[in-house]
Amino acid sequence: MSYITQLRTTDLEQALNFYTNTLGYKTAFRYEDFYAGIDIDDQVLHLKLVDETDPSIEFVAQGDHFHLYIEVADLAARHEDLDGGGAHVSVIKAQPWGREFVVIDPDGHRIYYAEKDSG
Repeated sequence: MSYITQLRTTDLEQALNFYTNTLGYKTAFRYEDFYAGIDIDDQVLHLKLVDETDPSIEFVAQGDHFHLYIEVADLAARHEDLDGGGAHVSVIKAQPWGREFVVIDPDGHRIYYAEKDSG
């Protein structure tokens, strides 16, 4: 089973560059000039070119919500990789449900990284 999330972007090339070069994922597919997929640990994130900024971006930022939540085995290592690689990365915060940090993509989408529960 897999789940697919779609993020809307006003600059597909910039978004592809961010998800592949900055975050280190691979392009799964590309359809013409307006649609692409990013392979994130055997799940595919879809990117769709749109004319206007995604209206959820402001709402998500104000409410401390997320557009994408990615669990990783070693949160500190992932944080170090991204922090030194040009991404806008928050500090790691301890939450009642675990540790996490936030990365914001060029369109303003909030991507949370969290440590996988080992249990």
